[in-house]
Amino acid sequence: MSIKRALISVSDKSGIIEFAQKLASLNIEILSTGGTAKLLQENNIPVIEVSDYTGYPEMMAGRVKTLNPKIHGGILARRGVDEKIMSENEISPIDLVVVNLYPFQETISRPDCSIEEAIE
Repeated sequence: MSIKRALISVSDKSGIIEFAQKLASLNIEILSTGGTAKLLQENNIPVIEVSDYTGYPEMMAGRVKTLNPKIHGGILARRGVDEKIMSENEISPIDLVVVNLYPFQETISRPDCSIEEAIE
């Protein structure tokens, strides 16, 4: 399977510019969320913001970004099985997902961290 489309949504952006540049040099379409998309755009890396791709804005202070059938359907689609429903719903396959976890341990270990901040 060749990679044609990637979703990038990271909290720790270390190394993501170089990684995305390599993807772009391989003509891989990049979908990305708010802060990550902005960083890629600032570095002249072609990127489609997830909100533009799905037609829905990021909402709830950025907590809802990729929760959309066009994203999850693209990730979970079974090649050779789901093409008809994907076509009917304008869902394109997403071949590569690049994410990392929110630094929860680091956040809650700060003495001034509130419960609300930890949950957020």
